[in-house]
Amino acid sequence: MPPLTRAVVVAANSAPASLLDLIGNTPLIKLTNLVENPRAEIYGKAEWANPGGSVKDRPALKMILEGERTGALTRDKIIIDATSGNTGIAYAMIGAARGYRVKLCLPKNASEERKRILQAHGAELVLTDPLSGSDGAILAVREIVAADPDKYFYPDQYNNPANWRAHYETTGVEIFEQTGGRITHFVAGLGTSGTFTGVGRRLRELKPGVKLISMQPDSPFHGLEGLKHMETAIVPGIYDPALADEKIEISTEETHAMIKQLARGAGWFVGISSAANVVAAMKVARRIDEGVIVTILPDNGSKYLSDKFWNEE
Repeated sequence: MPPLTRAVVVAANSAPASLLDLIGNTPLIKLTNLVENPRAEIYGKAEWANPGGSVKDRPALKMILEGERTGALTRDKIIIDATSGNTGIAYAMIGAARGYRVKLCLPKNASEERKRILQAHGAELVLTDPLSGSDGAILAVREIVAADPDKYFYPDQYNNPANWRAHYETTGVEIFEQTGGRITHFVAGLGTSGTFTGVGRRLRELKPGVKLISMQPDSPFHGLEGLKHMETAIVPGIYDPALADEKIEISTEETHAMIKQLARGAGWFVGISSAANVVAAMKVARRIDEGVIVTILPDNGSKYLSDKFWNEE
């Protein structure tokens, strides 16, 4: 359900909601047309229903509120972090709502749609070397903060435990409740690793037998925005390599094919990392006898319309 429609529903059925009250409680939708195994169900958590349009609204809000609570974030400081786009959009949206300036380092090759949304929210952008990916943006932020540490609040999404705790406290609980506890497999890609870590830890508590499957690109040089090839990247401090029962690697090519297949064959207009998660979930579905597989759909396809793969056969 689009964010504006959700806002109308909330306002009509209960007390008026603030923008940030709309973060979380996203729908869980079933993928039907493309699932080959009739005894395997695949569900996607539609995180584009968050007001900022992505799963990153959850950790961004948690990190900002934690910064306020501890006194690390004050009105005179600028929120700064590295981002591939979606966390930055969440920071910019929440910063605008709560009266903070926001400065973001992101790779120059981030989609034009993401950069325009960030600028629309008033964020200052520092564009970094595209060949260095998210790691280059991380190094740029560290340099800026080191030069003037008192000027900035640096949440550091890759190392901030509030990132994974946002998903431990909300996303994992929602998934368990929305499946009626039937979930057997959880599949999610690794970027900051906050979603996989937080959801995985909570599901492991709620249902010890659940299988946790992480996904990452199959190469250091890939086109999967927001995802990390952990073996060759700066590894996030919140990443727990022992959490996953299994690890799956996905190629850029099969992801691009899936993003178009989902839009044309199932009506799901999803983003790149969402399509990669579905590829991984379908690989799991093909080799199990039966089960309830849940994955994350971090955002929809609206931020990627300028990407060339849409025109490729």
